[in-house]
Amino acid sequence: MLKIKKYAAIDIGSNAVRLLISNIIEQDGKSVVFKKNSLVRVPIRLGADVFVKGEISEYNQERMVDTMMAFSLIMKSHGVARYKACATSAMREANNSKPLSKKILKTCGINIDIIDGEEEAAIIAATDLNTFIDPNKTYLYVDVGGGSTEFSIIHNGEKVKSKSFKIGTVRLLNDIVKNETWKKLESWIKENTKKYYKIELIGSGGNINKIFKVSGKDVSKPLTYFYLSSYYKMLKKFSYEERITKLNLNQDRADVIIPATRIYLSAMKWSGAKDIYVPKIGLSDGIIKSMFYETVSSVEV
Repeated sequence: MLKIKKYAAIDIGSNAVRLLISNIIEQDGKSVVFKKNSLVRVPIRLGADVFVKGEISEYNQERMVDTMMAFSLIMKSHGVARYKACATSAMREANNSKPLSKKILKTCGINIDIIDGEEEAAIIAATDLNTFIDPNKTYLYVDVGGGSTEFSIIHNGEKVKSKSFKIGTVRLLNDIVKNETWKKLESWIKENTKKYYKIELIGSGGNINKIFKVSGKDVSKPLTYFYLSSYYKMLKKFSYEERITKLNLNQDRADVIIPATRIYLSAMKWSGAKDIYVPKIGLSDGIIKSMFYETVSSVEV
């Protein structure tokens, strides 16, 4: 017997807000299949307000309400059975996130959970990684966001350690990441990877997805440190305007792609990884899977 239902994940990040709708396909005697149905991304960039001024501006509050209203209608149109909305770094740190969340609940009917960095790392690690990883290898999973980056060590198919650091693309653009934070990250990576003979990276986030797409590589093949390093040097030769006009990057991608690449390269350097795999998964995918296995709370529509 075949059973299909739709779940939705809302990821309210520091750079963009996303709505992922997935089909959950259950069939007797077979493993459940999570199939992406629709993805909507709105580049509100909450972090540009919060990391500099400590709160979300009136303008971006209005955009958030409009976006959540649109997401509510899209979920209704799709016939979504269950959803979860998670807000990360920017909403965690905004002084006015609670009244905004209340307004969104009242106006749009969407309940927002503001999660901490460790929970974010745990949800990301719950993604369907088994499809992409070799159970006999060790990986450093790096999910780069606008406000923070989540790191997880995966050994023999199991997550053994994870940590969130306040190093993100929007923070770096605003030059508000302290050198001390970089040093703490370097120490954490070196300390937690030194006992393993060989480490490979798994990268997630919109920027590494874009770089991987440009490379033209097959999904099962990794990007090398040399390729990523060369691409980084090439990006820096172009101005912001040229990255939009000549490299065909969206305006909300053309600036953050450089600090994002720096984070991935730093993680590769400090862990000794020579390759980075890009399976195109992230927080939204983790939310969907966590809802299905009931490891997180969710809202029935």
